[in-house]
Amino acid sequence: MDKPTPKKRTAVKKQKSIYEAIAYVQYEVPILYKKSEGYGYKYTDLAEIMRVITPLLKKNDLFVMQPLAGTGLKTIVCHWPTKETLEEFTEIPQDIALAKMNPFQAQGAGISYWRRYALSSFFGLVSDKDIDMAGKAEPQKPSLTNEKFEHALDAISNGKYTVEELKANFKLSTNQLKKLL
Repeated sequence: MDKPTPKKRTAVKKQKSIYEAIAYVQYEVPILYKKSEGYGYKYTDLAEIMRVITPLLKKNDLFVMQPLAGTGLKTIVCHWPTKETLEEFTEIPQDIALAKMNPFQAQGAGISYWRRYALSSFFGLVSDKDIDMAGKAEPQKPSLTNEKFEHALDAISNGKYTVEELKANFKLSTNQLKKLL
């Protein structure tokens, strides 16, 4: 009598949620450098933000839409495997006048400005330095909550992130550093 052939088991991969996908983007996104200049200050332009985040969005099954809606801008982040979406609305100030620009150009500049800030806010993007009315603020590495640190450890064990990247991008607590050893 022939022995039955054992069935090959395949691991079922748990599908990550939109929140996990966004977290993985945040773990990997580098500090953005302000290369564009205008109105007496430097900033990271929209094209640079999209150049940096698009591969990370793709890697984590996300995409972004930013349609105009009335007098504002919607930022919609979609996770295509789960069909989950997160949405934020930003009111764009109207009747802004900028030197050497007609009203349409000024409105376009305002839309680009708010698109940059909406994406930066949504994905926790950090620029190399920030300037406010008080002067220059030196950049500080963000710290990680224990929950986000555990997600980072999972990403490291899955080969999606490295210990070196984690140390370079975040201020880790003494306990978190001990766990990396």
